[in-house]
Amino acid sequence: MAELHLRPKEDCKYAAVSLGEVMIRLNPNEGRVRTGRTFTASEGGGEYNVTRALKKVFGLNTAVVTALPDCESGHLCEDLMMQGGVDLSHVVWVPFDGVGRQARTGLNWTEKGYGVRSAKTEYDRGHTAASQLKRGDLNWKRIFKEEGAQWFHTGGIYAALSETTPEVIIEAMEEAKEAGTLVSYDLNYRASLWKAIGGQKKAREVNQRVAPLVDVMMGNEEDFSAALGFEVEGVDILSFELEQ
Repeated sequence: MAELHLRPKEDCKYAAVSLGEVMIRLNPNEGRVRTGRTFTASEGGGEYNVTRALKKVFGLNTAVVTALPDCESGHLCEDLMMQGGVDLSHVVWVPFDGVGRQARTGLNWTEKGYGVRSAKTEYDRGHTAASQLKRGDLNWKRIFKEEGAQWFHTGGIYAALSETTPEVIIEAMEEAKEAGTLVSYDLNYRASLWKAIGGQKKAREVNQRVAPLVDVMMGNEEDFSAALGFEVEGVDILSFELEQ
C-alpha cells in the first residue's frame, strides 16, 4: 500500500478544501413534502459535508469552493453554512437575473423515514450557480499554493451536474497535485444525475480521466462497477441502475 504524505500544517491555511454544490435542504419534519406547510431549512452537499464535519467534529480549518446566486435564497444558504464554520472566502457569487433562468440555488426536499416508511429525497437543482462553473473561473493557485491546503476533496455528484463541472474538477486536481496537496474523490454514482449528460458511458469516461489524479478513491462495489467499469463478482449493475 502506498504511503500518503500530508503537507506540513504550518505551511497550509487549510487542513481540507472541498469542491461541490451546496443546496438548501427543506424537511417537512415528520410529515410528507406533498402535504407539508412548514419546513425546516438546513444546508448540505456531498462534498461540502466532508469539510463541514472536519470543522465541527475535529476543529480543523476547512474551506468550501462553490457558487451561489446573489439573491435571498443564495444568502440563506450562506447563512446556514456560516453555522458550520467552514471558510466561505472562495464562494463565487453569481449575479441573479430575478427569476433564476441563468443561475439559482439548488434545493433538496427530504422526508425522514419513520417505521416502515423509508426516507425520501427529491432534488431540484437544474441551472444552479455551482453547476455552471467552468475551467478558469477559480483561482486554484491561490488556494493550493499561496494559502495552502493539506487535502482536497470532491466527488462524482459534482462531476455529474453539467458538461463543465468535470473540467473544473480536473483543473482543481491538477493544481492540487502540483502543490503537493492530497486529493480524494468519492465516486458516489447517481444514474439519475448522469442521465442528462450521457449516462453511464459519460460517467465512466469522466471518472477514468479523473482517476489518475486521485490519491484516495472512495466508493462501494456498485460505484466502482458503474462509474469506472470494474468487474466485481456478485454486483448486478442493471439492478443498481434501476434503483438510482
